[in-house]
Amino acid sequence: MIRFENNSQPKLLILYASYGEGHLQVARAIKGALEELGNYRTVMVDLMAESHPWLNEVTRRFYLKSYTHMPSLYGWMYDFTRLMKHDSLFGGLLHSFGRDKIRRILAIEQPDIVVHTFPSFALPELKRRKDYHPPSYAVITDFDLHRRWVHPSIERYYVATEDLKLELTHLGIPDSDIQVSGIPLKRGFRTAAATSELYKRYKLRPDQPVVLIMAGAQGVMPDVPQICSGLLNDDKVQVALVCGRNLLMKDTIEKQFQAHKGASRLHVYGYIEQIHELMALSDCLITKPGGVTLSEAIAAELPVFIYRPVPGQEKQNALYLESKGAAIIANEANELTEHILKLVHDPLRLTISKLCIKQLQSAQTAADSIVLDILSNLRIMEKASTL
Repeated sequence: MIRFENNSQPKLLILYASYGEGHLQVARAIKGALEELGNYRTVMVDLMAESHPWLNEVTRRFYLKSYTHMPSLYGWMYDFTRLMKHDSLFGGLLHSFGRDKIRRILAIEQPDIVVHTFPSFALPELKRRKDYHPPSYAVITDFDLHRRWVHPSIERYYVATEDLKLELTHLGIPDSDIQVSGIPLKRGFRTAAATSELYKRYKLRPDQPVVLIMAGAQGVMPDVPQICSGLLNDDKVQVALVCGRNLLMKDTIEKQFQAHKGASRLHVYGYIEQIHELMALSDCLITKPGGVTLSEAIAAELPVFIYRPVPGQEKQNALYLESKGAAIIANEANELTEHILKLVHDPLRLTISKLCIKQLQSAQTAADSIVLDILSNLRIMEKASTL
């Protein structure tokens, strides 16, 4: 039973993981939406990092290495476990990590609700032992459903699309326990607009199309030099390349293109916190198909080009957006640049692409939708506890 005094601020515990940036960004977006409502009692915990720091570091490194150097292995692992049930031998093992740690955290923090932005459900597993357990909610951070997200003790799911909701209902999750919210993003994507100030800040010209390349938080997109070169051969196109935290890529590209005829139209950046500003200036996006990045593009109404998606959830994300007419997948650099140049020089094609993307938008921002739903449910449970 949830217990908190009338007029007190409920406390949320958000459990995330540091395998990529998306799970953390979603957690921060939910926390930020709560703070905008005046609630500053959210606690964020990277459960795997705090409970098993050595194992967390090893698995993170393996994730990054397999993702970049052995994508077929990563894809095989994803597909092999895609239908895994929570009570299977491997599923039970994955959900067991952090069990003792989360028990101690619950005793200290006493949260009113726990939100998972990563499918590691040590807390729901505790419910079998009759320990103290607040309600557990899950925010699915991709457009594809991996069965690791499905657990009988998760009481509410927040998903990106109606298609995901339908998949969950087919697995026996009640319709009333699923909300199509979208994927939570940081503030700014719906309100950002191209202004002369922003063009100056990013040293871009307002009279030429801007192709934005996001190489990923770790800067791992392949063939970036070839893609840049192909685009810059069109003297009416600007390229904005975001290398994330890969400073080696940034330095290498800058040196490599010093003598290129299109060097003045290539703008190379490291990690950009306010990426919605750069998206507002851009005409299209080349990106890795992570769930959060694709959601950012949808919010910014930015046509998406996906280059060589890695097998696994990102390829499934890419195929989903492609099926909706909101993304184009390319596996060769020349093919990619050809598609892009056709788009940015054809106003009708560009308009149609943006309309397809707009159809995937939700009426309300995902973080606000989730937070309001959580608070509403907590009020209902509080009233029930007083009866």
